[in-house]
Amino acid sequence: MEEHIVIIGNGISGVTAARHIRKLSDKKITIVSAETDYFFSRTALMYVYMGHMKFEHTQPYENWFWEQNKINLKKGYVKSVDTKNKALHFTSGDKLSYDKLIIATGSKPNKFGWPGQDLNGVMGMYHKQDLENLEKYAPNNKVCKRAVIVGGGLIGIELAEMLSSRSIPVTFLVREDSFWNGVLPTGESAMINRHIKNHHIDLRLGTNLKEIVSDENGKVRSVIIQETGEEIACDVVGLTAGVSPNIDFIKASEIETGRGIKVNHYLETNIPNVYAIGDCAEQKESIGQRRPIEAVWYTGRMMGETVAQSICGNRIEYKPGHWFNSAKFLDIEYQTYGWVFSKPRENESHFHWKHQDDTKCITVCYNTITNKFLGINTFGIRMRHETFDKWLTEEKSVDYVINHLSEANFDPEFYSHYEAEILSAYNKQLQTA
Repeated sequence: MEEHIVIIGNGISGVTAARHIRKLSDKKITIVSAETDYFFSRTALMYVYMGHMKFEHTQPYENWFWEQNKINLKKGYVKSVDTKNKALHFTSGDKLSYDKLIIATGSKPNKFGWPGQDLNGVMGMYHKQDLENLEKYAPNNKVCKRAVIVGGGLIGIELAEMLSSRSIPVTFLVREDSFWNGVLPTGESAMINRHIKNHHIDLRLGTNLKEIVSDENGKVRSVIIQETGEEIACDVVGLTAGVSPNIDFIKASEIETGRGIKVNHYLETNIPNVYAIGDCAEQKESIGQRRPIEAVWYTGRMMGETVAQSICGNRIEYKPGHWFNSAKFLDIEYQTYGWVFSKPRENESHFHWKHQDDTKCITVCYNTITNKFLGINTFGIRMRHETFDKWLTEEKSVDYVINHLSEANFDPEFYSHYEAEILSAYNKQLQTA
């Protein structure tokens, strides 16, 4: 009898695992999801709301793809996992047996017990259902006179851009005293503060939510600010204060959990034949300087490829390589390669350059003893991932990187280039030092 592989979650991690298991074997595969019938690109949801594409355009595979590739799809909520009998129990009362289980349930928006956090008109921006709620409660600026966003991460800035695209006024509550300053160095964070305000978004730094107030119909009417008691009338509240692993249904099982589902470097849990990948997986032992949980699209995809190999008889270790990520702050593109922490660590220093138009900057981190290049953040200038990956592997010096930046520039030929200006600023900094 053919081995049955069950995957809970149809995001990038779970679907990548299914596709690669199918390439490598004839095993029976079932993907379980309660969110949508078919896989879609989560990062593209914002562009559906902004009118750049339709939801069906976010689905990379035609609906016939799954049947043709013998990947079974089951829609439903998993209530519990019985690891002794190798079975999933659903809220509907159904049961599904497995031989090997991959848990790829992703993340859920953080909630911190705020009064009113479950009212109508309160949402995250992570699931398709969030997009549907946004269309319901904020279709235009007549229905939604103002939205309040709570939390200053990447999802928060995306939601602000989405609402602004429909001319809906936005108040943005950020707990920190500068936007995303737990991640970004001071100069970059300050630039993004100014950029948000330049887009007519009411940015409130050092501000916490106290409660969300209901109207007589159980819908959002306003929010109360913790520090001042100010009441801000609004029709929608976006909760974007980070995400956490979506693993509540695992808690009663024998699968070991911390913040996420604990896995070793082979993505195996403490239970034989049970794996966890993507946002819900937590590394028991660190991989270099990487965080134990990484809610990033490309790491989820890599975990899916890795676990497929192991399940098909080629047990390999998950090796994510050098850290990189990319995002957008309204119309400023952001990329990071290697490690640039918000504050330099021991024996580290930052070189920071900002263009006079206040929409472009870079920060380079290097070791002050060895001069080794450690990482770079770029805003408003596109850079090549392959080039920086190579330089990090070859442990190039910071001098080499600054002098060869033009090799890494990915902007088209007709774009302005800033390498000469950056090199001049770097040389001046060295002279001053």
